[in-house]
Amino acid sequence: MKKTLYGIPNCDTVKKARTWLAEHGQDVEFHDFKKQGLSRDTVAGWLEQLDWEVLVNRKGTTWRNLPEERRAQIVDKASALELMLENPSVVKRPVLEGAGPLKVGFSTDEYERSFGDWPA
Repeated sequence: MKKTLYGIPNCDTVKKARTWLAEHGQDVEFHDFKKQGLSRDTVAGWLEQLDWEVLVNRKGTTWRNLPEERRAQIVDKASALELMLENPSVVKRPVLEGAGPLKVGFSTDEYERSFGDWPA
């Protein structure tokens, strides 16, 4: 399976992940979901692997800027799926697919466990 990093290029956490991947010679395709969007199948697949509360960034600006009544509607996988398709910026970033279990966010330790040992 090909490795894909989903995010937006100006996100600091995405930048850290992309830098780490490049420095460690990892061939990972970047998918800018703000420009390229997200497919229903992609997001549904993520929700089969992780709880919606992991994928929806409720600490971010996008979530905070949603009307209170819209936020209150996000109560399960189905409502989270619709929100993420309507507004991909609400997805916690980055999402790394194809390097073991789906990963959300960036952690050096987690990436090292996923990619194993390599020459510096």
